[in-house]
Amino acid sequence: MVQDLAVTADGRARCGWVGDDDQYRRYHDEEWGTPLHGDRALFEKLSLEGFQAGLSWITILRKRDRFREAFAGFDPAAVAAFDDADVARLLADAGIVRNRAKIHATIGNAAIVRDMAPGQFDALMWSFAPGSRPRPQRLADVPANTPASDAMSATLRKAGFRFVGSTTMYALMQSAGMVDDHVAGCWRAE
Repeated sequence: MVQDLAVTADGRARCGWVGDDDQYRRYHDEEWGTPLHGDRALFEKLSLEGFQAGLSWITILRKRDRFREAFAGFDPAAVAAFDDADVARLLADAGIVRNRAKIHATIGNAAIVRDMAPGQFDALMWSFAPGSRPRPQRLADVPANTPASDAMSATLRKAGFRFVGSTTMYALMQSAGMVDDHVAGCWRAE
C-alpha cells in the first residue's frame, strides 16, 4: 500500500506515489502541479496523457524523450501533417507506446489544435481550472475525476478530440498545475 507521504534519502517528504525512482522524483519536484501554459506544451500533455490511458505514468515518463522526437516536438502543425508512412514509422518505434488508435487520435487532435487561433487551446484548457480548494490531507482525498474534468472531457469530445476521458483530463489538470494535489506535508505543498 502506498503511504500518503514518503521521506526520501534527501530528507524531503513527498507525495507517497513518488517512491524511490529518481526520474519520478524529479517529475514530482519540478513539473507535477506547476502551472503549464502554451498551446504546444499543453498539446504534449494532452497527447502523453492519452498514451498513458491504461498504463502507468512512469512508463510514459521513461519514454517521453523518444515521444518528443517521434512526434516532432509535439508541434501541432507538424503532427497534423503526419501521413500513413508516419503512422507506420510510429508503429515500428519500440521507444514509444505503439497503439494505432492512440497514434491516430494524436494526429487528429493535433489538427484540431493547429486550426485554433494562437493561444486558444491554452485558454480553452485553463478555462476548466477550478478555483482554490482545500489541499488533500491524504492520497485517498485525491479524486480520479471531478466535475471540472468531466466538463473539460465533454467539451473536448464535442470538438472532436479523442482519448480525453474525464480521468485522463483530471490527470492532465494535475500535471499541468490546473489543480494542486500535493498532499499536506509534501515539501511542494508548503
